[in-house]
Amino acid sequence: MLSQVVELIESKRRFAITSHIRPDGDSLGSSLGLYWLLRALDKDVEVVMRDPVPHAYQQLPGAKDVRVMPAVDSSYHAVFVIECSDIKRPGLIDLEKQLVVNIDHHSTTALFGTINWIDSTASAVGEMIYNLCKATGVRVTKEIAECVYTALITDTGSFHYSNTTERTFKVASELVRIGVKPAKTAESVFASYPWSRIQLMGAVLSTARRDESGRVACMRQSIEMQELAKASDEDADGFVNYPLTVEEVEAVAMLKEYEPGVYRTSLRSKGDVNVAKVAEKFGGGGHRNAAGCTLKGSWEEAESEIVALLQDAVKKANGAKDITEDALKDVGLMSV
Repeated sequence: MLSQVVELIESKRRFAITSHIRPDGDSLGSSLGLYWLLRALDKDVEVVMRDPVPHAYQQLPGAKDVRVMPAVDSSYHAVFVIECSDIKRPGLIDLEKQLVVNIDHHSTTALFGTINWIDSTASAVGEMIYNLCKATGVRVTKEIAECVYTALITDTGSFHYSNTTERTFKVASELVRIGVKPAKTAESVFASYPWSRIQLMGAVLSTARRDESGRVACMRQSIEMQELAKASDEDADGFVNYPLTVEEVEAVAMLKEYEPGVYRTSLRSKGDVNVAKVAEKFGGGGHRNAAGCTLKGSWEEAESEIVALLQDAVKKANGAKDITEDALKDVGLMSV
């Protein structure tokens, strides 16, 4: 709960902040936004990640201060864990031995913290950090604004995704008023990739396939593709969204080979197609329209299994829509 988080911040002094492995815009933007918030309160604070800051986010205020370590030591009064589905997601040794504050906006998140502040109505954890500024009386500085804005634009897909709300735009408007330059931030995040991304993208998009209905698409990224392109893990960010630009496609899976027979899988969808429920079947989670999980088996087995589940999700979403439309017709609320 927010009140518990505020009470902890007011009563303690030394904090660490961490997030999931392979950090992204929301995890880093929110972590660094919280970092600047705590510094404004004269707290002793460090951001600790297992993996380095990706190139696209190295321009964020405080990014150079992020410590890349395998563990956090016991000298902290509490550790804030940002946007993680469970205690293992940060990949840090003995994290469960700390006093953990779990902050997330995914409804599928496990309640693994001593304090759990979960707000599934927030478009990004960055939005929650903005609310925490208000609750603690901290003025939103330009540093905080730039970090939180990056969290918002990345987790809403530049305000394209269904988690975008009126409140999201109100927060974004306030951040721009404070000094954020939307075009400059967008260029840093979405237009600063190396040529290796283009080479990898070509290989991955060449594997794109649709099912017979045309509503479900799937793509593959092998270890060999990444090596041939001399690409990094972050170079594949956003590839999963391309098939959704096709009008008929309602759900997409991108299987990224992590090691032989193991695939980190990104799921995306449109409308009421709930891919978070699909991801949960494999111990993953996320939002209704954006989720992730890990699959195992041969390429064919993994792809067949996830496509079948996505097909079911699409059928359920369209079935519910048909039922609603029929009900509206029955009471004369729709033209037929």
